[in-house]
Amino acid sequence: MFGLNLFKSNIADLLPAVRGKYAYDVSLAKYTWFGVGGPAEVLFSPKDAEDLSHFLKNKPHNLPTCIIGGGSNLLVRDGGIPGVVIKLDSTAFRKISLGDNTITCGAGVKNAELKKVMLDNQIGGLEFLCSIPGVIGGSVKTNAGCFGSSVKDVIKEAQIINGLGDIKTVPVDDLMLSYRSSFFPDDWIILSITFRTTKDSAENIKKKLEEQKAYRMKNQPYNQKTAGSTFKNPEGLKAWELIKRSGCADLQIGGAKVSEKHCNFLINTGKATAADIETLGETIIKKVREKTSVTLEWEVKRMGINK
Repeated sequence: MFGLNLFKSNIADLLPAVRGKYAYDVSLAKYTWFGVGGPAEVLFSPKDAEDLSHFLKNKPHNLPTCIIGGGSNLLVRDGGIPGVVIKLDSTAFRKISLGDNTITCGAGVKNAELKKVMLDNQIGGLEFLCSIPGVIGGSVKTNAGCFGSSVKDVIKEAQIINGLGDIKTVPVDDLMLSYRSSFFPDDWIILSITFRTTKDSAENIKKKLEEQKAYRMKNQPYNQKTAGSTFKNPEGLKAWELIKRSGCADLQIGGAKVSEKHCNFLINTGKATAADIETLGETIIKKVREKTSVTLEWEVKRMGINK
């Protein structure tokens, strides 16, 4: 399947023994919110951080590796991903612990899972994060945010593992978080994040959560195959306004279309390929540039090879 992959015939023989699980030729479509994309040559689910460290220290140095989180902001191309795709979905990466006005969450904790913890312990400040699809680990690299707040505003530190398998704690200042981006080497993997919290009543927390959910249901596509906002807002501008002004609000390519509810969201109608979605996005970028001289930048992360 991966014609250029040197490891095609014997990749299993090259992988170090681990306590977690290897799976081969696994469709990644079921792991992304778009519901499209080809297979991972190998999908590795480490048992814990030490297992992941062992893998990184002992794998062939030229074996390609990458990580996927909750798949909410991800487009996997139809040819799939060669090498090893790492997914932190074991219980070791889904732990939550409370400190003195802090909460530490494993990278595999779903953002939505924070709701119950916040209500039960009357801690606020992370309501915005609860409404963002995906898992905690994916929220740092993109400095995820909405409703006037972002991860940069609440993060204290992150525990990471680098490409050499070394585990260390990185304070927020060293992450250099900015709008939808960060200083984050490609070989770093988030293991856990510690956030600052504030005391608040369950009533106030619940009210904020309900208001944010109501806003999203009213103004954004709901229960549809989408990856959230497709493009970053250029400084001082709104991506959706540029898209609409450029005549792109009704665009459709194959099974991919621009959302009728919010034109910065692309939708898989159920028959789209990853190529349909990416081509639609690139078409929008071209038309917006021609109309406004502004070049939109993808917010959705694209991975893998074309079929």
